[in-house]
Amino acid sequence: MAKNAEVEASYSGRIRATKIFRTIICVILCIISVFPFYLMIVNSTLDSNTIKTGVHLLPGSFAQFGKNFSGLMAKAQGVGTSLWGAMLHSAIISVPATILTVYCSTLTAYGLTVYNFKLKNAAHTFIMAIMMIPAQVSIIGFMAFMKQIGLYGSYLTLIIPAAAAPSTVYFMKQYMQGALSVEIIEAARIDGSSEFSTFNRIALPLMKPAMATQAIFAFIASWNNLYTPTMMITKIKKYTLPMFVQGLKSDAIRVNYGYVYVGLTLTVLPLLIVYFILSKYIIAGVALGGVKE
Repeated sequence: MAKNAEVEASYSGRIRATKIFRTIICVILCIISVFPFYLMIVNSTLDSNTIKTGVHLLPGSFAQFGKNFSGLMAKAQGVGTSLWGAMLHSAIISVPATILTVYCSTLTAYGLTVYNFKLKNAAHTFIMAIMMIPAQVSIIGFMAFMKQIGLYGSYLTLIIPAAAAPSTVYFMKQYMQGALSVEIIEAARIDGSSEFSTFNRIALPLMKPAMATQAIFAFIASWNNLYTPTMMITKIKKYTLPMFVQGLKSDAIRVNYGYVYVGLTLTVLPLLIVYFILSKYIIAGVALGGVKE
C-alpha cells in the first residue's frame, strides 16, 4: 500500500510539473503574440522623435495621442483621401469578400464531400494545386483580363476573386469529413428537401465553428491586403486603409511615426471587433466537439 501511494504521488507530481511547464509555455507565447500590439499602442501615444530613440514600454500621454490623431487627419489631406473614407473602402471590400470566401468555399467542400462523381479526386487535386501558385505569378494576366472586361480600377476586382479560395476549401473539407454526417443529408433528401435547402439549413449550421475561424482569417487577409489593391486601384479617392497608411510613409525623410502608429492602431481595431464577435462560435464548437458519448 505504501509503495502504491508513493507511485501515485510520483505520478501526480509529474502531471503537476507537466501542467506548470505547459502553462508557462502558453503564457510566454501569449506575451510574444500580444507584445507587438502593445508596442503599437504605446508608440501611438508618443511623438515621432521619442519613437526614433528606441523601444519604449511605458505609454505617453493621452494628449500626445490626440495630437498624433489630429496630425493624422491633417496629413490625410496630402494623401488624397480621408482616414474614415479609407476605412469605409476597406470595409466595402472586406465584408463581401469574406462572405464570398466562406460561403463559396463551404459549398465547394460540401460538393466534394457529399457527392460522388468520376472527376471528384481530380477536382480536389486541381484545387490543391492552385494553392501552390503565388498571387504574384498571375497578377499580370489578371490585370489584363480585368482591363478587357472593363473592371480594372473597380472594387469588384478585389471582391469577386475571393470566391475562389483553395486553402479555405481545403480546411472546410477536412472539417466537414468529421463534422458532417452523410446520413443526415440523405435523410433530408428522402424528406424532400432540395439540395440548396439541405446545404443552407443542415450543413451550414454544423459548420459554424469552421466558418467563424475562416471568416476571421479571410477578413484579416482582405483588410490587410496591400499588394492587390495597389495593382488594381488607380484612383486615390478609392484608396483602402493599408494604402492610406502606406501613403503616410511615402516621404521617408519627413515621416511622422506617431501619425503612422495611430493609423496602424485604428487599422487593427476592426480586426479585433470581428474576432471578438466570431470567437464565441469557435469556443462553442470546441466545447461541443469535446463532448463524447
